[in-house]
Amino acid sequence: MTSILIVDDEQDMRNLIDMMLKKSGFQTLQAENGHIALEVLSQVKVDLVLLDVMMPGMDGFQVCEEIRMTSNVPIIFLTAKDANEDKVKGLTIGADDYIVKPFTSTELVARIVAVLRRMGNVPMEMHTKHLCKGIIELDEVSRKVLVVGNVIPLTLKEFDLLHLFMSKENAVYTREQLLESLWGLDYAGGTRTVDTHIKTLRLKLGKEAGQYIHTVWGLGYRFEAVI
Repeated sequence: MTSILIVDDEQDMRNLIDMMLKKSGFQTLQAENGHIALEVLSQVKVDLVLLDVMMPGMDGFQVCEEIRMTSNVPIIFLTAKDANEDKVKGLTIGADDYIVKPFTSTELVARIVAVLRRMGNVPMEMHTKHLCKGIIELDEVSRKVLVVGNVIPLTLKEFDLLHLFMSKENAVYTREQLLESLWGLDYAGGTRTVDTHIKTLRLKLGKEAGQYIHTVWGLGYRFEAVI
């Protein structure tokens, strides 16, 4: 099983990423700062490191430089900063990719798989992930959605929303859970954002497939491929 070390000083963020990765079949370890991360790496072999940039004491850039002295383990930086110079610095000192917070579970997993694929280290079961529920087909790799064989153009968030529903059919998600999973902990918008995206997603899927997304009054939404 692919193992990933999550390095972030915020416990809520570590736990959220941990949940995202475990749902996709990854094994995880956590470190709350750079010193602990280096200690873990000295004792345990991991397949990839998710490394927060803005940490007190030893920041992510310093940790990356220390890791690169002894290891070629893939490193993906996680940061709230979108400054181009930070991206250039991170990639220059040895990072393999750079993701800006907030990010979705689908984006995170896709970037991890892309990095692992470049390293030739993708588990066989992760090369193709194809979901088929009722008349809807979803391909995680190509990020295509088809209804009765017809391609449905979806935005990033619409795709992620549908992927979440189809990955766990019949599970009930509250609006707050959907906001946290797809928009991140730092999102300042309200729950009406979820309602708006689901309304648009239903319309795009069409009359029959759109009804697979059921409203659970007083709670939220669930996906079931029956009308």
